[in-house]
Amino acid sequence: MSRAICKSILLSPSFTSTHIRFIPFRAAASRSSKMAATESSLSSSSSSSSSSSSASPSPSSAIDFLSLCHRLKTTKRAGWIRKDVQGPESIADHMYRMGLMALIASDVPGVNREKCIKMAIVHDIAEAIVGDITPSDGVPKQEKSRMEQEALKNMCELLGGGARAKEISELWMEYEENSSLEAKVVKDFDKVEMILQALEYENEQGKDLDEFFVSTAGKFQTDLGKAWASEVASRRRKQQ
Repeated sequence: MSRAICKSILLSPSFTSTHIRFIPFRAAASRSSKMAATESSLSSSSSSSSSSSSASPSPSSAIDFLSLCHRLKTTKRAGWIRKDVQGPESIADHMYRMGLMALIASDVPGVNREKCIKMAIVHDIAEAIVGDITPSDGVPKQEKSRMEQEALKNMCELLGGGARAKEISELWMEYEENSSLEAKVVKDFDKVEMILQALEYENEQGKDLDEFFVSTAGKFQTDLGKAWASEVASRRRKQQ
């Protein structure tokens, strides 16, 4: 999907976040083949942005990109919807608190805290296009990754390419591949934020969200993540 297609979807008044929350595997495969067929006919649309590929985004590209990211604010996290949580957090809510986690975390040897902050606020950015795909959707992990990588590519093209788009792409891939200390820390933040949110929903709405704690148990990779997860679990035990 080129910049032109991405922008046309962005500006379509009939296309809302409710259209992108769940993407069945067969529907995704069909849509991917259609996008691939259209790609060649619209390849010229990227030429206008290539001349400024080494510069910061133009005002037009920046606002297009930010308008697309609005969906992160309106798309609710699918796991909470499935559990009938009232007023569930959005994808952007989740990423924002992860950014705060990275901001307030104690220094860890060999970990660039600023990089963690950036990674936290882009790690789910592709969900602006594909939605919040969860295991219950039945999309194979490899296909989910492919869909998100394609979405990320489209978003970077919408931004006009260049240094900022490259940084977003590299941060996202580093997180996806769990290939650095920063990625491991941020992946732990992802899980900590989820169980902290689960605890808050349990307290506020009387929900039983034990499955979210079970699904993350033993999967924290860093001492920082383990310590924070232990604190959340301790508070939950005291309230039971």
